[in-house]
Amino acid sequence: MGKSCWLMLAIFTYLLSFSSGRELNVKVKGDHSSIYNHTLAAVLVEYASAVYMSDLTELFTWTCPRCDGLTKGFEIIELVVDVQHCLQGFVGVAKDLNAIVIAFRGTQEHSIMNWIEDLYWKQLDLKYPGMDNAMVHHGFYYAYHNTTIRPAVLNAVKRAKKLYGDIPIMVTGHSMGGAMAAFCGLDLKVNHEAQNIQVMTFGQPRIGNAAFASCYSKLVPNAIRVINDHDIVPHLPPYYHYFPQKTYHHFPREVWLYNIELESLIYKTEKVCDGTGEDPSCSRSVTATSISDHLVYYGIELMSNAPGTCRFWMDPQVALYSRMDLSGNLVLSRVPATPVIRLNTESDVGGKLS
Repeated sequence: MGKSCWLMLAIFTYLLSFSSGRELNVKVKGDHSSIYNHTLAAVLVEYASAVYMSDLTELFTWTCPRCDGLTKGFEIIELVVDVQHCLQGFVGVAKDLNAIVIAFRGTQEHSIMNWIEDLYWKQLDLKYPGMDNAMVHHGFYYAYHNTTIRPAVLNAVKRAKKLYGDIPIMVTGHSMGGAMAAFCGLDLKVNHEAQNIQVMTFGQPRIGNAAFASCYSKLVPNAIRVINDHDIVPHLPPYYHYFPQKTYHHFPREVWLYNIELESLIYKTEKVCDGTGEDPSCSRSVTATSISDHLVYYGIELMSNAPGTCRFWMDPQVALYSRMDLSGNLVLSRVPATPVIRLNTESDVGGKLS
């Protein structure tokens, strides 16, 4: 992480000061199987990890090192790379889940553009029907609504539904990708009347005020935000309890992953928090300053596999599946349930996302 990123971390830590051995098996506190499913979380976090891949050939053909395990057999329908804003996402069909899966990449740890966008904390009026007084984070809202990401995702969902019917939609992402996933789930519900939508994010920052959080919980009730121990990002932008209507406020429901230490033993614990979105007994009960807790969830790395800025590369044969706009943004599309080339070699067709 560069000097500028460490400086931003120091600023984050300052702002947060004004707001709130041996491992054993995971334990979930209480019976919340209807709210939170650990097995599903373990699957979706792998999708949230895979979307970070810079090798578009391996990602598009689902042959990347992160495209195995619990996500084996996934079929990508559309892969979108917004070069202008260093954003990436994909839509595909997971036959094991019998669902459409949408995943958004989080903040690239070396991308100054993304860090600046994350720091843009100005609130924007959300002019969605039935969401009076709802205000949202300008930067995160823009990343989903005003880039090439949204039209590509909506087009892919439409194509998938024509082929597979009205199957469930699962939306996921990590960090800023979690914020985009949350907006995507709401967009599909409110503006496109999609049913059976599940949103599960990892290390997601706050994205709106209390009015937004209240409306969100009613419109997208099947939403989970997973927070890992002392992860710093979910505490941003800061929550100020003495400005309950104006401050940023998480929507419910949080699942907090944390450790309980008993002498030399460490118990991994998962707590399903209350329905307020800001349960003081969950992640808000600790001082969150950890970057390392932000980058690993359920033992899965959630970060870019390429050093430096937001770079990508792909084989020339995969480039045949792509279309590029005048700004250099890429969308790779394929018809699901049809053969796709399988290549594992890097090519001389590449670029930078920022």
